[in-house]
Amino acid sequence: MYLYDDLDRTLVAERVADFRDQVARRLSGELSEDEFKPLRLMNGVYLQLHAYMLRISIPYGTLSSAQLRMLAHVARRYDRGYGHFTTRQNIQFHWIKLQELPEAMAELAGVGMHGMQTSGNNVRNVTTDQWAGVAPDEIEDPRIWAEVIRQHVTLHPEFSFLPRKFKIAVGAAGHDRAALRIHDLALRLHRNGAGEAGFEVMVGGGLGRTPFLAKTIKPFLHKRDVLSYVEAVLRTYNAFGRRDNIWKARIKILVHDLGAEAFAREVEAEWQTIKDGALALDPAVVAEIAGRFRYPAYERLDDSPPALTQARRADRAFDAWMDNAVANHKVPGYAIVTLSLKPEGGTPGDATAAQMEAIAELAERYSFGEIRVGHEQNLVMPHVAQRDLPALWPALGAIGAATPNIGLVSDIISCPGLDYCSLANARSIPVAQQIAGRFRNLDLARDLGRLHINISGCINACGHHHVGHIGILGVEKNGEEFYQITLGGKADEDAKLGTLIGPAVPFAQVADVVEDIAAAYMELRQRPDEPFIDTLKRTGIEPFKERVYAAR
Repeated sequence: MYLYDDLDRTLVAERVADFRDQVARRLSGELSEDEFKPLRLMNGVYLQLHAYMLRISIPYGTLSSAQLRMLAHVARRYDRGYGHFTTRQNIQFHWIKLQELPEAMAELAGVGMHGMQTSGNNVRNVTTDQWAGVAPDEIEDPRIWAEVIRQHVTLHPEFSFLPRKFKIAVGAAGHDRAALRIHDLALRLHRNGAGEAGFEVMVGGGLGRTPFLAKTIKPFLHKRDVLSYVEAVLRTYNAFGRRDNIWKARIKILVHDLGAEAFAREVEAEWQTIKDGALALDPAVVAEIAGRFRYPAYERLDDSPPALTQARRADRAFDAWMDNAVANHKVPGYAIVTLSLKPEGGTPGDATAAQMEAIAELAERYSFGEIRVGHEQNLVMPHVAQRDLPALWPALGAIGAATPNIGLVSDIISCPGLDYCSLANARSIPVAQQIAGRFRNLDLARDLGRLHINISGCINACGHHHVGHIGILGVEKNGEEFYQITLGGKADEDAKLGTLIGPAVPFAQVADVVEDIAAAYMELRQRPDEPFIDTLKRTGIEPFKERVYAAR
């Protein structure tokens, strides 16, 4: 966990006071809704389909048990008893009353939480790998660098009114769990030929109506230069980004129109003017920030203790959960546990107040009081002793967070869709629920193996449908909901955009289409363990397209 200092606490408290005054003026009629809009957006407040929505930042996806308890309190006291974890490692409350927003924000500020820069044309919440700091395949903890950037861009006067929103992700592992290439700016920590650690810099990723994967503009950047280079990228975007057309204002359009090489030259020219100035990182400054991260006092434990092995042999269901939800930790004797927020019939990413309170208690008992949020809309306990796994499993099962479907067909990423969002064209949540119901048999789901389904209710692509193995996009046709299907997307280190397979299908047929795709895969794969994405790469989309449209 990162421990915030007095400056952070003062800043958050002052923002709450400012927003309290702004809300009072809106309620009194002194401010119109149009005048209030830019003020509320800077604090993470949207006006959605039915009510105001509050989005709370969770920097690099790390939560303390005290913060999770506060989120549970806000859900119960100010909302309808639940919150929605997003693909940006944030949480949203969809039923907040405007007059109660200042009090909710004041209570959140008490545990260091806020909604600053979770909306608006600024640098949004900096995200990273939900296994950061504990993953065996990472070079070092990327959250340190995410925090360096967070401190620099928060309320930065030059970058508070960019042409459009700007999303940054940082990764440091061999396997990309942070979806780096779909971000406006991504930094991947790796080692060069001399063994030095530095960053690959990627720019121009983003989904929406014109999807692009980020392109590498600097293969290796020394760590001392990361802040100055981020500044140079933002300055270049601010100078050249379009402001006359909201649909062409994202940096992905600028990089595409200029070309990655030309954009890189502009960034390089800007960077040369600032790289040896105040933004060149002093190792002592980085060390001070790193020193504010508190890591657990791990015990010396043995891997795979005999009692755990016996428990797995004795209980097939526990063994299946271990295979699915438990991953290796860099410290011997510990494990990383993913908590599924995708039970059958539930809304992907939703957690009730009771669940959040129970998870906070379990995290204190079993994970040193720390919880993570992943971009797949699940939670993680990052520091669980292997000896405690047999006790943790039934406790998670009792609150509906132990469904062993991580990475499987029912572990669906979904936006709120037309049930909540004023921008949506179609529903997302009922589609996800129907698909999960069709694959409730976990033996079938395990037989299908890793199969990612992403659903978006409109072209804004908040459900990241472009990078789902199966992507589903809701569109409106003559007042009816239809859904386009794409295949072959990926968000990992081999990121790829999916390919549209054919005409959109009506709401009632979406789950049938997914079943057809799954059936085709099982017939086409060359061996039972050939992953869906590998089968698709080998065969192309035509056999799947034929199966889907044969009877339609």
